[in-house]
Amino acid sequence: MTSSLGRKSATLVLLAGASAMLAACGSTGGIGGRERPDEFAVQRQAPLVVPPDFSLVPPAPGAPRPAEETAGEQALEALFGGPAPRSAVETSMLDRAGTAEPSIRTEVGDPETNTVAKGSVTRDIVAAPEGDGQFAQAVIPQG
Repeated sequence: MTSSLGRKSATLVLLAGASAMLAACGSTGGIGGRERPDEFAVQRQAPLVVPPDFSLVPPAPGAPRPAEETAGEQALEALFGGPAPRSAVETSMLDRAGTAEPSIRTEVGDPETNTVAKGSVTRDIVAAPEGDGQFAQAVIPQG
């Protein structure tokens, strides 16, 4: 009698499993009711065609695109919105200032150039040795 009860329960378990698998194959969305793509709605696209008058020269590898700005120009455009017209005051000031000599940067960096004394702190900063600052020290005077 126990073997017929075991056989009946095994049959019920198999029937329940088969019915669950068969229900998953239904067309009502299946488990969770997810939407599936319609395989009959796929359309073929026309193939790409090379134009008959293809006289363009391919760009050199690594060369910038001619229609695009450099990264610096794009940053300036994003920050400041491009060149703005100068006011009358700014134009007048620039006209009075004149043009700078081409060697002005060399003359300013020359130690023999006369400058306005700005104090010992400025002299210390200017005279500091160049480097990456790995061994730099800061001293706070007590006073």
